[in-house]
Amino acid sequence: MTMPFIHPPRKNPVLRTRQMNLPPWARGRVALGITAAAAEGRFELQVCDDCGTVQYPPREVCHKCLSVSLRWREQSGEGALLATTTLHHSNDLYFRERLPWRLGLVHLDAGPTLMVHLHGEVDEVDKAPTRVRVGARLDRAGQAVLIGFPNEGSAYMADDKMLREMTSDPKFRKVLVTDGKTEVGQALVRALVKAGADIVWVGHAEPWKKLGGLDDISALPQVTLVPLDLTNGRAVTELAGEIGGKVDIVINNAEVHRTFGIGARRGTDAAKAEMDINYFGLLRLAQEFGPVLKGRAADGQTGATAWVNLLSVYALSNFPPHGTFSASKAAALSLSQCLRAELRPAGIRVINVFPGPIDDDWNQQMPAPKLAPDTLANAIVKALRDGVEDIYPGDVAQEWLERWRDNPKILERELAAGGS
Repeated sequence: MTMPFIHPPRKNPVLRTRQMNLPPWARGRVALGITAAAAEGRFELQVCDDCGTVQYPPREVCHKCLSVSLRWREQSGEGALLATTTLHHSNDLYFRERLPWRLGLVHLDAGPTLMVHLHGEVDEVDKAPTRVRVGARLDRAGQAVLIGFPNEGSAYMADDKMLREMTSDPKFRKVLVTDGKTEVGQALVRALVKAGADIVWVGHAEPWKKLGGLDDISALPQVTLVPLDLTNGRAVTELAGEIGGKVDIVINNAEVHRTFGIGARRGTDAAKAEMDINYFGLLRLAQEFGPVLKGRAADGQTGATAWVNLLSVYALSNFPPHGTFSASKAAALSLSQCLRAELRPAGIRVINVFPGPIDDDWNQQMPAPKLAPDTLANAIVKALRDGVEDIYPGDVAQEWLERWRDNPKILERELAAGGS
């Protein structure tokens, strides 16, 4: 049974700051198929269309019939643990600082035999073969690794030392939420406090405006309100100087959302306002908080770990009734991919969130179904705990994603014709 993770002592400022060493990250192009699925929380292996063989490791052709008709298919991960071993020595810098480290050999019911990392609740004293479930997770280098989980775990499974190395659990961490005035922001704060966050800094622009709900979350002992206007570079710089060296997770949920596309509104004021927050706001925030997150990425089990961007499923393909908003989110997606590449060498995970229409002030006139703010907040906390990179919460976002993957051009034409 996993012991509950207890609050670590405060860092001794006299001791050296440990630098982040990444686990081995080299992968061939074929093997990146596992990583692409793990980034969205799935465990996939290659399956031959001709003979049905499930194979591992990934190859260019089927190892049984030499067919090139291979597709990535999601797997249940059910299998039998055949053998285990524990590493007490490693020449790799990453693993050397984290020994001992358990590994196991698992024969999947689907056919292949895999070498996996073992969760601490997989009891090595059980007689082989023990039933386990294999799942794919992203390590600190952003590459997929395979982990053997027990079929039935305890309430504290997420506190496993090895698993916390792979994820960004907010428990005992310090979080910045950039906009606490929205329903989504307030739902995020409540979800993070429930998840065990130590401190939640909540940004609010124009503090002279009194909005409902802000007083309720500010009464929580873990919450501290901080002035933050993402359109003001100086304000972002001052906040980074004040709390930047303490933040472990940044959640950028600030956004401006206006309806209409190009011809229905004269001028560029609305589009500029959207870009100033949705794109340039992210850029200002990343320039100030990105470097300090990188510097604290190796501060033990509660070090800096993740950056979350609230985007939109409209970033995948423009939704003409919300045309300029869609364009601003598409720009933010491209910038977020750049941020992910720059933060990855420090082990900081960038999580992009692609919700459909949210049940908030911006979407009052949009018919159901709409995503409840509490549901979105819980999905973000779950993404942090699971260590994924991209999530599409809600039925609308999932449907859009499937249509976009099937044929982006057809989706574009459907949306242009008034579909949704």
